[in-house]
Amino acid sequence: MAIPLEQRRIAADEVRLPAGVPLEGTKGRILQEALRLFAERGFHGTSIRDLADACGIRSATLYAHYPTKEHVLAELIRIGHEDHRDRLLRAEGADPVSRLRAVVRAHVLAHAEHPLLAVVATNELHALSPEMAAPALLIRADARQLMYDILDEGLAQGLFEMPDTFLVLNAISGMGIRVANWYGTGVPYTPQEIADAYADLALRVVGAAR
Repeated sequence: MAIPLEQRRIAADEVRLPAGVPLEGTKGRILQEALRLFAERGFHGTSIRDLADACGIRSATLYAHYPTKEHVLAELIRIGHEDHRDRLLRAEGADPVSRLRAVVRAHVLAHAEHPLLAVVATNELHALSPEMAAPALLIRADARQLMYDILDEGLAQGLFEMPDTFLVLNAISGMGIRVANWYGTGVPYTPQEIADAYADLALRVVGAAR
C-alpha cells in the first residue's frame, strides 16, 4: 500500500532507474518495487514479505533472484553510485571553472532525474555490511577525488578563492544531494533549471562568480 504524500519522507513518487538497467521480468520488478519501498520506508522498515507482496510473488520466488534483501539493496546502491560517477566523468570543460560548472550540473541532475535512487543510494548505504558497501564506497571516493582535483586546480590557477577545499566540497556536494529529497512533480522547476542554478551557486561558493 502506498504511503500518503503528506506522510512520505521524500517528494518524488515516480520509480525510475537509469537507462541500461534491465527492468524486464521478475528481477526487474523486484528492483523497481524495492526502490519504491526502500525510499519510502527505509531498508529496515521493509520486510521480505512487503517486497514480495509488492511484486505479486512469493518470498521463495524472490530468493531465487536475490539471496537476501541486502543483496537487493546492494544492487540498487551500486546502480546509483555508478550512474552518478559516470555522469561526473562525462562532464567536461576547458578550464576548472567550466569543469566545476559541468560537474555540479551532472551531480544535481543525477539527484533530480532519479531522486528515489539517489535517496536510497545515500541514506541506506549504512544498512549494508562493510563487505557489501565497499564497492559503492570506492566509487564514491573516485567521484569525490574528481571534485577535489577540480577545486585544487582552480585554486592553484588563482581562479578560485576559498578557505578550505574540504568544507567547500562538502557544501557543494551536500546541497546537490538534498535535491533528491525535495524535488518532485509539484516543483515549478525542471531538473535542468535546478542544475543551472546550483552550478551558479557553486561558482559563487568558490569565489569564481565575480
